[in-house]
Amino acid sequence: MAKQPMLKFVDIERDMPEKREAGVRRDDFHEIYAEYADAKAAEQAARCSQCGVPYCQSHCPLHNNIPDWLRMTATGRLKEAYELSQATNTFPEICGRICPQDRLCEGNCVIEQSGHGTVTIGAVEKYITDTAWEEGWVEEIAPATERGESVGIIGAGPGGLAAADWLRRAGVQVTVYDRYDRSGGLMTYGIPGFKLEKDVVMRRNALLERGGVEFVMNCNVGEDISFADIRAKHDAVLIATGVYKTRDLQGPGAGSAGIVRAIDYLTASNKASFGDEVPEHKDGSLWAVGKKVVVIGGGDTAMDCVRTAIRQGATSVKCLYRRDRANMPGSQREVANAEEEGVEFVWMAAPKGFKGDPVSGVVVQRMRLGQPDATGRRSPEPIEGEEYTEDADLVIKALGFEPEDLPTLWGEEDLPVTRWGTIKADFRTGATDMQGVYAVGDIVRGASLVVWAVKDGRDAAAAMIKEFDMAATSVAAE
Repeated sequence: MAKQPMLKFVDIERDMPEKREAGVRRDDFHEIYAEYADAKAAEQAARCSQCGVPYCQSHCPLHNNIPDWLRMTATGRLKEAYELSQATNTFPEICGRICPQDRLCEGNCVIEQSGHGTVTIGAVEKYITDTAWEEGWVEEIAPATERGESVGIIGAGPGGLAAADWLRRAGVQVTVYDRYDRSGGLMTYGIPGFKLEKDVVMRRNALLERGGVEFVMNCNVGEDISFADIRAKHDAVLIATGVYKTRDLQGPGAGSAGIVRAIDYLTASNKASFGDEVPEHKDGSLWAVGKKVVVIGGGDTAMDCVRTAIRQGATSVKCLYRRDRANMPGSQREVANAEEEGVEFVWMAAPKGFKGDPVSGVVVQRMRLGQPDATGRRSPEPIEGEEYTEDADLVIKALGFEPEDLPTLWGEEDLPVTRWGTIKADFRTGATDMQGVYAVGDIVRGASLVVWAVKDGRDAAAAMIKEFDMAATSVAAE
């Protein structure tokens, strides 16, 4: 009788890839986790219980076939594991690195619920695809037949690039327009290298370019080209701009020098990692060395900022968050990594004002948790008379992002938006009320996850191809 290759969670403990020691990793921007060795990846994959109802799969936005590719990894069928993994996910090696698995697949792992420690799904996913790149299993984009339809994609982030990949593999002609000088969106300029090294993103960009995707970079829609011109040039347009407008701070002194946006701070740091000239580093405005840094916010962007400031040589880094640890929106794994690296978290604290110009301190209001709000989370409320000042030379606003006013920026008052400023689109297809115009990712959902943008991009691309096919059939019938 053949030996059971799976269900080894009782005998084998959860074991993440080796994490570099905090005192070493805080000095560079390299990823903090090492790669699994073949045997370790197979061993950890073999812990999967092969559930009849795989909650890991159902809680993944892409519904990745996780149990099957874990089984293939455990039994040495790595190429098949990769092929199955990439069938549902355009960027598995990226999602394996940056997805908050503790809130998605791993957080819903059945053996985790039974107290045995979740399967290390993200680390195995990363290992599978990194191996595929090394072994040459990642296939070039080579459509069997070229189609005549053309799609213009505004935004080279995960949603736009996932759609571009899907469309080009079907033979559709694709042009991507983006405001930055490199494609990848937040994957390139928003997420630090210690979570996602940039060569991982750049090789995907290169694959798309070799596959026939045309990139028009340093292009601001509404300035360098109009939205109307893009519509006129293409059979369909996909809006995948993401959300970049920073929620602002209130209170006295909120406009002082030294109070900066998280997106500006992270973009400058990532540009420097490419070797670019960064004036804001030279003049010190977006550089933390020798400074007391205070980051305001509790999401993943705040975690990226505090950990970046540590690596830049700040004398102290504190993160203010108005709720407690249990109620913060960011990944608990990222909080633990930040604490290991020397970040101090100040829970139940909110900024009330700022001293000095340039800023020299944050007036902090102590908070407590009151009654639950409409979402079920307990609302923070100030404790009367409980205030103090936190010294700060650099304050980074990481309060989340909102959509830019695209109808005004693009001179398209008919562009359908919600009361929150997001594009109004069908959540299944991305279609808007404007003929041939689709929208995906954060510009529809609000600030969300890369994995959701990938799903939206793939779904919209499939919907466009279906529309093209229906139109072609209709013309042929006439």
